[in-house]
Amino acid sequence: MTTATKKGNTLHYKGSNFLKQRLVLSVLSGKPVKITEIRTLDDEPGLKEYEVSLVRLLDKITNGTTVELNNSGTELYFQPGLLLGGTFEHECSCQRGIGYYLESLFMLGFFCKQPIKATLKGVTCNNIDPSVDCFKSSFMETLKRFVYDDEGLDLKISKRGMLPLGGGEVTFKCPIKTKLRPVQIVDSGMVKRIRGTAYALRVSPAMANRMVEKAKGVLLNFLPDVYISTDQCKGKQAGRSPGFGVHLYAETTQGVMYSSEQVSNNVSQGEDPSIPEDIGVAAAQRLLYHIFLGGVVDSSCQALLILNMALGPKDVSKAVTGPLTDYTIGLLRHLREFFGVTFKIEHFEQESQGAGMGKILLTCVGIGYSNISKRTI
Repeated sequence: MTTATKKGNTLHYKGSNFLKQRLVLSVLSGKPVKITEIRTLDDEPGLKEYEVSLVRLLDKITNGTTVELNNSGTELYFQPGLLLGGTFEHECSCQRGIGYYLESLFMLGFFCKQPIKATLKGVTCNNIDPSVDCFKSSFMETLKRFVYDDEGLDLKISKRGMLPLGGGEVTFKCPIKTKLRPVQIVDSGMVKRIRGTAYALRVSPAMANRMVEKAKGVLLNFLPDVYISTDQCKGKQAGRSPGFGVHLYAETTQGVMYSSEQVSNNVSQGEDPSIPEDIGVAAAQRLLYHIFLGGVVDSSCQALLILNMALGPKDVSKAVTGPLTDYTIGLLRHLREFFGVTFKIEHFEQESQGAGMGKILLTCVGIGYSNISKRTI
């Protein structure tokens, strides 16, 4: 764990952990950051290709950003400019999924000077980052909770792309909002239906049907309303590499989304070939595990939820989550360092759902964040 030290207005960090969080919060707060000792003990020291690509993306949606990087890539100075937004394209590094970059846009989109229309190209689904399907279901629903009108908020998947060559393409549109609204959501409701998509890229279409059959075989033991569609991508829409996967999501009576996904192994990197039946079962079991953990958001959306709670109006916001992830705990610490926001964290029990589930009640008072580059008159 690294702690921030402050020299003037600049926050100093050591190491490569939580790099994306630090850069995004730097853009929102206007505070420059200096990060040193980035992987100095590794065989390949310095920033990775995907992290450099993220810095370039943040540079595209801001105006006047200054970035200084030393020759070895082990020291980064980032001074953010004004959050501009606008229409742009970005070629994402295939080392990480498009979801790695989309999360930054989801966190920044509402506060830009101009509405965002971003076209991102690269790997749409891997086993590291949330897939674009997860953003379309869970992340999008989480974002909609903080605005009164979600007109213009859209994510379209034009092409899918798998490791190692990618070839996927998505378009994210986000309107501008001067302020967010407070939320008080403690009841996640009961699961009423399960939906999903199985896709097979540059392999036999039967792969998708085999995943669907096994996933439904698991889920129908718990719920009758299960429907999983197949996405048979052809030609350019199938990207540049073969592979297959499935994305599942459960919707509750309170509009909460729980997502899970499983993607085939990357054989070109020496991994063992995946079996479609195993992929379907693994995705279904992972979805049931997320439902068991509970909360009003999926575990992958916790960071987006608490960031918008902290930036909301000067009013009390409450939300119940499952056990906090390491990524979420890192963001809670960074929010205190960048904005001075602290959360009250309590164990949450609900008689109807039993005790011992590890649910957490998060409470905070928002800072009333308003985009400084957006005209309010």
